Order: sequence, then structure tokens, then C-alpha cells
Amino acid sequence: VINYRVVAAAIRKPATIVGNGKSTVRDLIERQTRRRLAATGGESAIPMDAETERCLAAAGFRYDDIPATDESIVVRKTANLHTGGTIHDVTGILHPALIDAAVAAARAIEIPVTGIDFIVKTPTEPDYWFIEANERPGLANHEPQPTAARFVDMLFPQTVPAPVRKALQI
Repeated sequence: VINYRVVAAAIRKPATIVGNGKSTVRDLIERQTRRRLAATGGESAIPMDAETERCLAAAGFRYDDIPATDESIVVRKTANLHTGGTIHDVTGILHPALIDAAVAAARAIEIPVTGIDFIVKTPTEPDYWFIEANERPGLANHEPQPTAARFVDMLFPQTVPAPVRKALQI
């Protein structure tokens, strides 16, 4: 929420690997980790630790097993980006009730730039559980949405052309 308007919304998902019928779980995790490290500048790796082993065991796998082609395995329970979780933009499909709830939460705490965290089954339905409000949200996590631009627009509205100011209600 920037200037009490929802500018971006995203869903985070836990780290998941997809089998190819040839590679072991360990190889798939290592490959996924290399891709995530390259994409995030070294900030997102899937740890091969006790938690990953627990998740694998719950799914019926060990590190040396070879999953079938296209078989998805969730290897972490949490959707933390620093442990291999991924973020997916859902701004365009966000249910209006979620938009209203996010704006209402930001207004209730009187913080115009706020990251509002909900748990939702799907972003297209109105049901949610409020988790928290972050007064310093990660604006960079929401590519391709123009979060940084909307933040600057809020700070310096006189630099925004009048027709755009009117459309954005700044």
C-alpha cells in the first residue's frame, strides 16, 4: 500500500523442486539453489538441513531418490525468500475485498506506505487472515509493479504530470 492505494500484491510460495526422471533430489535442490543464488545476488538458497530432510521425508523422499518427471516436491514448509521460496505477482487478479482490507489496515495505523501481510487460499477470493503490517515494506520484491515510482510520486507529487496526478489521486 502506497499513499493508501494498493500498488502491488504478491504471493510467496515455499521452495519446490520438480523432478526430471533422471536427477536425484539432492541434484535438483543444488540446481535450483544455483539458479536462485544467481537470480537474487546470493540471497536465496535452499538449505540442505534438518528442516529440508523433514519436508522430504513427509513427502516420501530422501536426498538420493529420483523423482518422476514433472513431480513437484515442496522442500521447505515456509515461503521465506532467503530459504528458496519464490514470489509471484498477483496484483492484476487481487480480489476487491483484499484491496479494501489492505487499504483499511494502512489507514487504521495511519501509515501511508505499508506492507500488509495476509494469508489467503487464493488471491481471487475475498477470504483472508491478517498477519501483520510492515512500516518498511520491501518495495523491490514487487517487480514488475511500479512500487518505487509510486513511492517517489507520493513524496514529490508536484513532479507528476497533472493528468497522471489526477488518475493516481495524488
